Amino acid sequence: MTVQPVSMIADHQKSISLKGAEKHFGPPGGGVQALTPTTLDIVGGDMTVLLGPSGCGKTTMLRMIAGLEPPTAGTIEVGGANLWANGARDVNALKQLGMVFQEANLFPWLTIEENIALPLKLRGVNKAQRQRKSRELCELVGISGFEKRYPKELSGGMRQRAAIARALSYDPMILLMDEPFGALDAITRDTMNAELQRIWMETRKTVVLVTHSITEAVFLASRIILLSPRPGRVQEIIDVPFERPRDSSIHGLPEFQSIVAHLRTQLEH
Repeated sequence: MTVQPVSMIADHQKSISLKGAEKHFGPPGGGVQALTPTTLDIVGGDMTVLLGPSGCGKTTMLRMIAGLEPPTAGTIEVGGANLWANGARDVNALKQLGMVFQEANLFPWLTIEENIALPLKLRGVNKAQRQRKSRELCELVGISGFEKRYPKELSGGMRQRAAIARALSYDPMILLMDEPFGALDAITRDTMNAELQRIWMETRKTVVLVTHSITEAVFLASRIILLSPRPGRVQEIIDVPFERPRDSSIHGLPEFQSIVAHLRTQLEH
């Protein structure tokens, strides 16, 4: 297990940079400090996992990176561009971001193909191109043959595959995922972890994923960012050394168990 401070990440690798970014909810002098001033670089092309106890600011940090919550102070850069400048979001930076939530949030009156292609439709892409891209993404995420089905006809895992495809439809540089498999049963969740790894290996997107599951974090991550209890701060950064592709057999490796035990101890304290 390798633990490295934030400052050791090489500048040329940075995809997302937080510089003194913090978040406070409520009036000055009151309310809640969700995230203390945070300076953090997220490496491009990696799968980075945000891990920490409930209420530590994981989702708040992710929403700030996604442009859904402005930082109270500090800056957030995406691909070198300031995401929040003068109180407004940078449109070009936003185009680099795709988001997957815990719930698939598919429109029930649209087919899977139409749901996946919706971001392209909103961007003025013609129907033929939308259909072609949607079918390509259905193949990528493993739901080919279900393009004309409606969300209610798919299982929870398949709906999440469609949600991932939708987030990838406009080819963002960064995929942000907030507990994407938290509502799934254990077996389906393990399957989706393996599928997400496969999708990441094929696309090499920068992935930032929030989870409460220690084993999920260690299985998926290139790097784990461990946050402290509220007010959230970066407690440590852990490089996960296992080669890819990874399968369920790594759960039994002593080094896997060592990282899990270390993280559990940190979270318990």
